[in-house]
Amino acid sequence: MSKRNRIFLGILAAYLIGVAALLYNQLAEIDPRYRESAEDSLVETSQLLSTIIEQNIRDGIVRPEVLRPVFQSLYAKNFSAKIFSVEKNQIELRVYVTDKAGRVLFDSTGKDEGADYSQWRDVARTLNGQYGARSTADIKNDDRTTVMYVGAPIRLNNEIIGVVSVAKPVQSFGQYVQAAREKTVLVGVYSVAAVIVLVLILSVWLVRPFGLVTDYVRYVRAQRNFSLPRLSRRALRAIGAAYDEMRDALAGRNYVADYVQTLTHELKSPLSAIRGAAELLQEPMPKADRQRFLGNITRETQRVQELVDHMLELAALETRRHLDSAAPIFLGPLLEEIAASAATIGAKRQVKVQLEIQQNAWIEGDIFLIRRAVTNLIDNAIDFSPAGATVSIILYILHKTVQIQVHDKGPGIPEYAEEKVFEKFFSLARPHNKKKSTGLGLAFVKEIAELHRGRISLKNASEGGALAILSLPLLPTPTVAAH
Repeated sequence: MSKRNRIFLGILAAYLIGVAALLYNQLAEIDPRYRESAEDSLVETSQLLSTIIEQNIRDGIVRPEVLRPVFQSLYAKNFSAKIFSVEKNQIELRVYVTDKAGRVLFDSTGKDEGADYSQWRDVARTLNGQYGARSTADIKNDDRTTVMYVGAPIRLNNEIIGVVSVAKPVQSFGQYVQAAREKTVLVGVYSVAAVIVLVLILSVWLVRPFGLVTDYVRYVRAQRNFSLPRLSRRALRAIGAAYDEMRDALAGRNYVADYVQTLTHELKSPLSAIRGAAELLQEPMPKADRQRFLGNITRETQRVQELVDHMLELAALETRRHLDSAAPIFLGPLLEEIAASAATIGAKRQVKVQLEIQQNAWIEGDIFLIRRAVTNLIDNAIDFSPAGATVSIILYILHKTVQIQVHDKGPGIPEYAEEKVFEKFFSLARPHNKKKSTGLGLAFVKEIAELHRGRISLKNASEGGALAILSLPLLPTPTVAAH
């Protein structure tokens, strides 16, 4: 077997084992998390119903009749709710009420009224002042018919005189568990397919150094005259190229693993918010609340989309080792254009944008990337500026470097964040709306600066606010500028 095939199969095997372990763990956690979410909802519902019953106690007697017409109407309702790919059209919530002896006074299903439930865990523990819950199958030895029960005490003068238990069949959310598992497996399959393509590329890079040695041997054989200095220079170039490619290939493996782990972590919050809103939408609620939860789903979905788009854009930039098309850039007109666009954005929040060109300058680079970097810095400054403040942009030359300075009048950078501002996914809440960005903007600026052999710094200014300085190599005035 060739070296390339061994490297490819080794990396692929390691990755498949890792993905399989991760998927196994995630799939095993889905059902317990859904059960926990359902139990949390049942606890609140049981407490609500116990409060309603307590308000209807007469002469110290529990009177659950108030619930009978409510559940008769509830079960008779015709509705249809499309929750992602699952269609819901019936109420599966169950409720029964017992007295202090555990005798059933009311059963929403109308089956067991008068029965003795004092030995059931949810009733017995609740009557003893403890948290009572149980999971019991309607059909013995058939887990598919399992029902979750949660009890809440009915009190009169701090004395427990009855229990209200709320129940829901596990099968009611089992379809969501199955859908979540299918989607998780699908993501894993897509991830494996994408990484197989990446590993193919990495395997070529990893074995390329051996090819360079072969190329060098052929080069020596082809020389008619032996020249030690020339052969030495050629050898150094070959070793340097081999080292760079080996380093990039090895870094690529860690790069993928880090990105998968970080992206998974960042997606948990919006996905949890989407799932929570979707679960709440299953229950009857006022139209205003329903619109609010739908808005939450839309907003979090957009957040996921922005996160993925920025990740792809940043990943593409990080794989570039040099600029493909560098050209002279006269910064004055470019900054005027950027500042004019930023002023429009700033006006929406009553933030002024002021440009000062102390010394005009030329640089060499990609005008699209430079525009993106400066725009990101200005947008960031506007986001952290209070209403009525001014964002200052200054262009000057310092020791053969071009300095683009962006200064805002915001709260500055907290001490704990000073070393993290350029890390991927790290973001501070904006003062005006308390929201965070994707945390990729400054990481993007850093990559652009390094690609142009420059650097970026962000620190607290002595007069207040944050001060960002983008430093780029100064380009002597091109001869074309004189025409």
